[in-house]
Amino acid sequence: MRRTQLFVKTRRETPGDEPSLNAQLLIKAGYVHKELAGVYSYLPMGKAVIDNISKVIREEMDSIGGNEVLMSTLQNKELWQASGRWDDRVVDSWFKTKLTNGTELGIGFSHEEPLTNALKHFINSYKDLPVYPYQIQTKFRNELRAKSGLMRGREFLMKDLYSYSRSAAEHEAFYEKVSEAYLKIYNRLGLGAITYKTFASGGVFSEFSHEFQTLSHVGEDTVFVDEDKKFAVNKEVYNDETLVKLGLDKSKLVEQKAVEVGNIFSLGSKYSDALGLYFVDEEGEKQSIIMGCYGIGVSRIMGLLAEHFADKDGLVWPQNIAPFEVYLAKLGLDPSVIGEADTVYNRLTERGISVVYDDRDIRAGEMFADADLMGMPYRIVVSQKTLGTGNLELKKRGEQAAQSVSLDNLVEIILNARKY
Repeated sequence: MRRTQLFVKTRRETPGDEPSLNAQLLIKAGYVHKELAGVYSYLPMGKAVIDNISKVIREEMDSIGGNEVLMSTLQNKELWQASGRWDDRVVDSWFKTKLTNGTELGIGFSHEEPLTNALKHFINSYKDLPVYPYQIQTKFRNELRAKSGLMRGREFLMKDLYSYSRSAAEHEAFYEKVSEAYLKIYNRLGLGAITYKTFASGGVFSEFSHEFQTLSHVGEDTVFVDEDKKFAVNKEVYNDETLVKLGLDKSKLVEQKAVEVGNIFSLGSKYSDALGLYFVDEEGEKQSIIMGCYGIGVSRIMGLLAEHFADKDGLVWPQNIAPFEVYLAKLGLDPSVIGEADTVYNRLTERGISVVYDDRDIRAGEMFADADLMGMPYRIVVSQKTLGTGNLELKKRGEQAAQSVSLDNLVEIILNARKY
């Protein structure tokens, strides 16, 4: 993609109505547009980052047997009344609306009830189970105070998977598979070393849950981490009884700030029974279906990556998440420089390396400032100076020093740095 053809505009000033650093950076770098508090639109580069995060999640969900669906956003009131969650005293973050005939509808904050109701048309026998549908879809929650930019919004993108199993044992086996898949996802996103499976409350979903908490200075949650066991406890359930139950030594736990990047819940048959979803076993007996639900905040992860890894100059994306791997800067309008830059651009794209080619006629300082702000992993410079050496100037984002490399070596450096 040539910069002159890319729908993006960077800015130097910090938006005055945005207190969150991740949203400030993403707005300044041209990734998102703020519509209102807690609501953001994704511009081309922001959409690319969201798609790259979703790709990682989708691959890991597919690998454990997930089947992707896309459910409706509008919610049938009667389904939620059946489960007891329509009442605002039970779920205090509903957005609700009405049809012109007065029929009241919900605007989806989760999908246990509608998906379970839909599966009544597809599940009858034990032979129809287990099933693991998931989606990557926009959710709506009426947060009293939207804050933290993309990390706590009223409209956000979420991956939610639901499991339907024949027995508690079958459910528990899959629950652990999801847990392992989540840790793989965070590792692929560059968060593996600082993300912990965390014991927590189940809220409106179940008695308890497991969260996945990423340690960060921008965290709103407090967790107590056992670094040896790679496990943590959320402050909200931190007490002596919980520690005994989990077999944790209080003296080994370290208090940390963290950001919740995922959660998994065991639901039992609470929702399947309420919605009338059962199966007939091998003996012809009607049995309850055991459910679980498993969420990852896709846009929240984007906000966390943007803020946690940022430096004074701007964004610093992991290579497999960045909208482009390379920011190619052409300095000047000399035909020989343009010719060399075009050659580099074509060679990189032929090898499957994504490139944003800054072909504008602007000062080098402005170009380099944009490259840092936008956060691509590598910046390559083609200029009269580099033509004289026969090499290219390569600088990795976040490092101070640039190096002089040949085009062949440059390609290999970028390809070899890919982790997945």
